[in-house]
Amino acid sequence: MFRAQWMFELAPGVSSSGLEPPPCKASSKGPGVKSVDARRTQEIAKEEKAKELFLKAVEEEQNGALYEAIKFYRLAMQLVPDIEFKITYTRSPDGDGVGNRCVEDNKEEDKMADLLSDFQQQLALQESSVKLCQPEVDVSQTHISVLPMEVLMYIFRWVVSSDLDLRSLEQLSLVCRGFYICARDPEIWHQVCLKIWGRSCNKLVPYTSWREMFLERPRVRFDGVYISKTKYIRQGEQSLDGFYRAWHQVEYYRYLRFFPDGQVMMLTTPEDPQSIVPRLRTKNTRTDAILLGHYRLSQETDNQTKVFAVIMKKKEEKPIDCPKCRYFRRVPAQETDYSFHVGLQLCSSGRQRFNKLVWIHHSCHITYKSTGETAVTTFDIDKVYTPLFFARVKSFTSFSEKPL
Repeated sequence: MFRAQWMFELAPGVSSSGLEPPPCKASSKGPGVKSVDARRTQEIAKEEKAKELFLKAVEEEQNGALYEAIKFYRLAMQLVPDIEFKITYTRSPDGDGVGNRCVEDNKEEDKMADLLSDFQQQLALQESSVKLCQPEVDVSQTHISVLPMEVLMYIFRWVVSSDLDLRSLEQLSLVCRGFYICARDPEIWHQVCLKIWGRSCNKLVPYTSWREMFLERPRVRFDGVYISKTKYIRQGEQSLDGFYRAWHQVEYYRYLRFFPDGQVMMLTTPEDPQSIVPRLRTKNTRTDAILLGHYRLSQETDNQTKVFAVIMKKKEEKPIDCPKCRYFRRVPAQETDYSFHVGLQLCSSGRQRFNKLVWIHHSCHITYKSTGETAVTTFDIDKVYTPLFFARVKSFTSFSEKPL
């Protein structure tokens, strides 16, 4: 009996009198419950901060700022390591931002490709009194828009000049719509192509315009110099006591400068480009060791463009005979002409186009004037013949001597 009553009193919700205790009112939370709630609130805030950082990192990555994106990714994962799996990506009704950007880029490319016709249509829809270009602000002096179209095109030919400075023409086209139309004149680009390739560019196919032919077809560049640097070690003579033998490091440069009229200059010298390049500005240079000649471009069946040149030394003026030396008997020296035949393959390297020339042939032709015989010496193309790389020189196109 006592045992049964004792077990009944131990049952939950029953008091010692056998009656169920009245329901207690909600008491205030203890310190343990408060700490759990604070910890949960802190975790939620930390997760929200991590989500914000992660989404910001995604935005920076889409904008191309990879360094900033990595920084925000790292901060987010330091707060919540698995934050990537706790984010639900929501797509806007217009679709993904990257996709929209691609569509916008394609539209911009199409618009740029058809920019010339767009400008021409805008000018055609305007009143006849509107000129090709207009002054942005009112000026008291005569504006260039007053000039007729023929005079403007003549100015543009002076910009291109006989040196074929097409870079300046492209910069001039950025001024306004009218200048853009003038800079895309097919006649200018046709004359440029004729000056570079001659009669071999009568047909426009497979290109859509003369400007595209100039940009895509392989050609040598005129606004700079092709330079190569060669180094090798040569064994010297043995010392007088026979204990050692000297070794010499030989270092020299080769320079090739092409002109639009088919002429070429070549110079081999140990002097560095800083002192030599300014002397190659014109063909009337006073450097004695320079070689002058002509070149031509050859398009092979394997779609490789090669440059062949024949260069020779500058003709020296014969000294005037002294009257006092006429009676001395001299043995006349045999007169000879030296010419060098050069073959180069035109290539592209890196981001620049047509900026590399690789040696494929080099020979020396000696012609004896007395007999008319010619002796040919062909050099082996080895490591000494390093490729020539193009270096643009701004001073070469700083002024114009005559128009296109």
